[in-house]
Amino acid sequence: MKPFEKLHRGMGVGGWMTNYKRVRFLPEEKAFNLSIGDKEHFDRYLTRWDMQNIRSMGMDHIRIPFDQVVVEEYNKPFAYREDMLKLLDRAICWAVDEGFEVILNLCKTIGCYCDFAERSDLLEDDLLKDRVVAMWSMLEDRYHDQDIIFELLNEVTTQDAAAWNILAERCVKTIREKNPARRIIIGSAYWNSPDRLADLQLYDDDCIAYTFHYYGPHAFTHQRTTIDAVQYAYNREIPYPGDNSYYKDYARFAGSDPAEFDAYPIVGRSYIEHGLRGAAQFRKDHPGKVLWFGEFGTIRHANIVWRENWMRDVIRFAIENDIPYSVWNYLSTPYDCNRFSLVTDDERRIVSPEMLRIIQGNTD
Repeated sequence: MKPFEKLHRGMGVGGWMTNYKRVRFLPEEKAFNLSIGDKEHFDRYLTRWDMQNIRSMGMDHIRIPFDQVVVEEYNKPFAYREDMLKLLDRAICWAVDEGFEVILNLCKTIGCYCDFAERSDLLEDDLLKDRVVAMWSMLEDRYHDQDIIFELLNEVTTQDAAAWNILAERCVKTIREKNPARRIIIGSAYWNSPDRLADLQLYDDDCIAYTFHYYGPHAFTHQRTTIDAVQYAYNREIPYPGDNSYYKDYARFAGSDPAEFDAYPIVGRSYIEHGLRGAAQFRKDHPGKVLWFGEFGTIRHANIVWRENWMRDVIRFAIENDIPYSVWNYLSTPYDCNRFSLVTDDERRIVSPEMLRIIQGNTD
């Protein structure tokens, strides 16, 4: 069996050990130290029932993201929190019991916070890079006998693909010295942009796959989010598909170029296919490599029919290009101001029957 052959459709479980609170709004002394409330959240939020629930939706793999500061103490380099690691152990065990392929994703590192650029000095700081490499070394030791997949970093915020390639190679080398067969996933630079896949260092290694994310058009997928000051100020519902007048007006408001939408009188499927062209080209250029669509989704409060329309077009692209995918996100915390939940808060049931059909790959 090929190393990634079982990956078809999966789901991310953000809101648990990542996006548990928005640290960008907190002073440093409170942002990166875990409170008793944080630890209670980690213990209670994700349950065995949730794994069973996700499995009942027809998913075959689960993406478990965690932040570095949850597992490693912020002010104590290379000091790991055994209590938090045991919670990861527990979640992985539940997932394996349900028959999932498990992807363990380092979501946010010290120096690389994908939701605000101010924390983006990872690739310029030798100690921070050493800590990332050491963390993967520790995790390989811990899970050496478990056949789970390591995703090296969620979204690299820099456009400097060469610097990211160097750090990724260090991580790969460190893991390979201990485990030649560990399956590894590496994402592209600049928030895992599909346009930056061409800049990734590729390996002659069947146990390495490559990944990208997509949230275009941002004006739709992140409409009225409060983590983006421009979206928060604009405060307008934007449809999908939608007349390009909506998108052009938002672009002008945001100070970007409205001409981006000139070719799309209706912003819909053709716009998305253009935005994902880098992924389609990667598949053509490297047919022997595994490409995995690791993350995409829409903000929870967008109109459900518009959300379904967008998800249908994105997943149709993945299927037509033979790319396995993982949707974002199972459940965001109620106090997360950038919620992408695919289930309801209380019963944790899928937001609509049509959404379930779509994420299962039914895009007709």
